[in-house]
Parts: sequence; structure tokens; C-alpha cells
Amino acid sequence: MKVKVISVLEDNYMYLVIEESTRDAVAVDAAVPKRLLEIVRKEDVVLRAILTTHHHWDHARGNEELAQLLPGLQVFGADERIGALTHRVTHGQELSFGAIRVRCLFTPCHTSGHMCYFMWEDDSPDAPALFSGDTLFVGGCGQFFEGTAEQMHSNLTQILGTLPKDTKIFCGHECTVRNLKFALKVEPDNEMVKEKLAWAKQRDDEDLPTVPSTLQEEFLYNPFLRLTEEPVQRFTGRTEPVEVLRALRSERDNFKKPKERPNPQAMLAFDWGLFTPFLEKK
Repeated sequence: MKVKVISVLEDNYMYLVIEESTRDAVAVDAAVPKRLLEIVRKEDVVLRAILTTHHHWDHARGNEELAQLLPGLQVFGADERIGALTHRVTHGQELSFGAIRVRCLFTPCHTSGHMCYFMWEDDSPDAPALFSGDTLFVGGCGQFFEGTAEQMHSNLTQILGTLPKDTKIFCGHECTVRNLKFALKVEPDNEMVKEKLAWAKQRDDEDLPTVPSTLQEEFLYNPFLRLTEEPVQRFTGRTEPVEVLRALRSERDNFKKPKERPNPQAMLAFDWGLFTPFLEKK
């Protein structure tokens, strides 16, 4: 099982997972069809399916175009709002693509229909992989757009946090430096946070991805997985884990908000020339 990390849009990741013996492949969060198909051709593989973590446009906007271009393409997800959906999956459901095994892990909170995908190959020495969308990030977790702190606590502690510790984490966005800057504010004496932040800044400077991390690493520096640690509780002023998580997320939401950036959809419209007729009239 080979994972191709593909950077798209402002800070998104989509992934191409290749079954190396058959050269079949599945994509995770196919947001930019043209870029994905370039990689498919370059790798000389056949795209069999798309696994979509959630319905947000920056994760699912390529589904319809790919379904039209590739008749028979299967599109998996847990939310009817996902475009071109052919298979609605449920928590614990298992899928197979050649030797690649997939377990669907339902993690509602960022959206009410968010699904993570845990992948492995039987009898392989390679570590399993988790495609965590916008639920678990390197050094952080997703915003609670359609859910509660109770749901995210369950997601992080009972569902994702119990996976094998060597599981590789492939998340939906490159926001590691910012996440770890916040983690350092939460735990200023945590040496693992300092080391990972220095490493992530170096990767960022070289325009290289910070994924994957491992679940074992995340427990050392990700404050959202460290809710029972005394420094994290002291930072939030809470001790009950769900309340610690709720307070942490609120603090993270207000942490050095970046300057207003152009809307990514508007930028794409400019790229595609959709505004040209209006501009020419002026």
C-alpha cells in the first residue's frame, strides 16, 4: 500500500492510495480532479473509488466531475450532502480494494456526517494508516461546526485514540505549525511540542508536508489528546475531560486569528475566468 500525499487549494490534502500488486487505487477527498488525474496517469494506476470524509467543498468538490469522467467510479461517504455519492457507509463497516482493507470510523462533530477511514493490508509489515479528514490534525483537532465537545471527546478517545499506536495519521489540512504554536501556549514546558514545532517550521520553509505523523506521537504533543495532563488542565482551568476539551477548542478558535484572506472559492472563480465578462463590462 503506497500513499501519495497531494497538496491542493490553500492548505488541503487529498490522497491517492495505491494497491501496488494490482495498480488499482482509491482517492481520499478528491477536491481537485485535474490534479488527481495527473497523479493517476503518472503513477499508471486505475482509480476505482473515492472515499470522502465529509461534504465540505474543499474535500468533496471533485466528485461529480470525476464520476462523469470515469463511469463506474464508486464514491463512498456517510453524508447525503456528498456529491455523486454511490455508497453510504456506516460506522465499523469494512471495505476491500484488492489487498487494501478499510474500516469506516464515524466521527461526527466537525460535520454531522464525518467519516474517517482506517486502512491496512493483512500480513504487511507496514503500519496502518488513518485518513482523519477534519477530525484529527497533526497537533490539533477540527472545529465543532455541527457537533459538540462530547462528540469530539468520544471521537478522539474512544474511536481514533484506541487505534494501534503506530497508525500513520494523514489529515485533511496542513495546519501543523499553527496547531503546535497553540500547543506550546498550552504547554510551554513540553519538550516534544518544541521539537515538533521546530521540525514543522523547517518543513514549512521547504514547502514540504508535515504528514504523516503517528498516533503515538500525537499523544506526546497534541493538547486535544492530552486532556488529563496537569499542564493542559491548568491552562483551561478545568479538570473534567470534556470541559477541558471544550475550553481548549474555544481558546484555539480565538488563537491569533490570521488576517482575512480571499475566499478560496472566489479565487478559483478568478482562475477559471468566471468573472471576466463582468470585468470586461467595466
